[in-house]
Amino acid sequence: MRLAVLSTMALAVGMTLLLSEVRWFSRPALSDRLRPYSPGGMTSRSRGRLPSVETFRDVVGPLCRLSGERLSRVLGVREDLASRLERIHSPLDVTAFRVRQLGWTGFGFALGCLVSLAVRPPAVLALLFIFCAPTLAFLLVENQVAKASEAWRRRLFLELPVLSEQLAMLLSAGFSLGAALNRLADRGQGNVARDLARVCGRIRQGLSEIEALREWAALANVVALDRLIPVLALNREASDLGRLVSEEARAIRRDVQRGLVETAERRGQQVWVPVTVAALVPGVMFLAVPFTHALQLFSGS
Repeated sequence: MRLAVLSTMALAVGMTLLLSEVRWFSRPALSDRLRPYSPGGMTSRSRGRLPSVETFRDVVGPLCRLSGERLSRVLGVREDLASRLERIHSPLDVTAFRVRQLGWTGFGFALGCLVSLAVRPPAVLALLFIFCAPTLAFLLVENQVAKASEAWRRRLFLELPVLSEQLAMLLSAGFSLGAALNRLADRGQGNVARDLARVCGRIRQGLSEIEALREWAALANVVALDRLIPVLALNREASDLGRLVSEEARAIRRDVQRGLVETAERRGQQVWVPVTVAALVPGVMFLAVPFTHALQLFSGS
């Protein structure tokens, strides 16, 4: 009975939101249609209309954002969601992401309740179904953006040596720092090019080149980029900036090489894990047979 009542309420809310988008059902009044053309009418809100998707989003969005932030802090997520979404150039803002995330969490909660009602397990298992399913759904969505952010940072780190070398060549050829950044942003195709396009946009908005680059470094959170920006900050002081950037490019490339060697060695060690398990299991079985037989002999004597 409770499930039927909840389903009826959810259906009523959904039908109201759906019908509010149909023109013949939610036709605005003449005063509401003329209000935008009156003095100060663009800032006034229409009244007396049915709830729509926009009003529902305005009410639920801040609530989902606040509750999602608190829940993520409780579950151990420390990095700011806005920074991660901006880092990967996501079309979603924080509110839209939290609404979608809590929507999947509610779906997990409903699924856990349905499974508990269908299977009727013991009380402890029922509580696990009800509370673990929404938590798992919340963490899965959070893990997707975390993986995308980490993959973006990794790709950015791998592209930095090429960017530094191209920037050094352009600076040595007589390009200014701003012109070199614009050229790399226009002709590049990777993650660095997309980030540089945003940096150039910030420069056109009024920031200096170094301020925009420092903003990019703070958002990207890559150690090699943090070392490159102070070198570029010598733009107006050093006469051989191209050579300095080229040396920094070689240092970044050595860091990338060390990382690749470390990854190769780690994967080489992981190869021996199944081999070791495959060798130990039969050996343990062969040792267990004489050991069991010896125990039987001692117990019989």
